[in-house]
Amino acid sequence: MRKFLTELRGKTVMTNDGQIIGMIDNFVVETSNGNIQHVLVTPAEDIEVRLFQTDTSGRLILPFKSMRAVKDVVVMELANR
Repeated sequence: MRKFLTELRGKTVMTNDGQIIGMIDNFVVETSNGNIQHVLVTPAEDIEVRLFQTDTSGRLILPFKSMRAVKDVVVMELANR
């Protein structure tokens, strides 16, 4: 799958086990190689935010391993959660 990162902003993020985490806000990319390091996610209301690393804006910082799009939902495999 090839997508522009801007196409993924605002998409709902779900884990492989079906848990809705929130909505994609932005990405952290390693400039030396272009690899996605983290996905910044606005948390869903029922997510226990304290279980995740967050930035100063309250967004979840999810370590990126892989993702696949299923229509309007992005399924992420989280690395070392």
